[in-house]
Amino acid sequence: MIERIHAYLSAEKQESLLFIAVGVAAILIAAWLWMNGHRLKAMAFPLIGVALIQLVVGGTVYLRSDKQAADLAAQAASQPAEFNAAETARMAAVMKNFTLYKWIEIGLLAAGVLLIVLLPSQAIAAGIGAGLVLQSGIMLCLDVFAEERGQAYLDALGAFAR
Repeated sequence: MIERIHAYLSAEKQESLLFIAVGVAAILIAAWLWMNGHRLKAMAFPLIGVALIQLVVGGTVYLRSDKQAADLAAQAASQPAEFNAAETARMAAVMKNFTLYKWIEIGLLAAGVLLIVLLPSQAIAAGIGAGLVLQSGIMLCLDVFAEERGQAYLDALGAFAR
């Protein structure tokens, strides 16, 4: 189980670097659009808004993953029943949150598409729509992969309990 803990949290840490990279790229793109007076400069609003979330979440996961893995591995070795109960409960909550995140991301993606399709000649609406499509699409993809990893880890916890 200790290997599964380290593998899961290592993958989470690696994906957190993607969150950070996407957040930085979004801010740079937003700045470029705004400074150049691009027709779709309103993309900057959703790009930066979601980028701030990406930077906070990515940074938090990156900074806590090593200690979390060490603490969980120590608990799994010394108190396997307590570890399994607590970690299973934590991961069940994480998995439930992924469902909520995906619905929010799908809603934002749909809102962005609607803005682009219904108001293409209005630069602010089209820019915000494009930014929503870009950022929510990326977040949805990353969360689908994270959810898959989370489910595999939760399944391993279930097997560990037996």
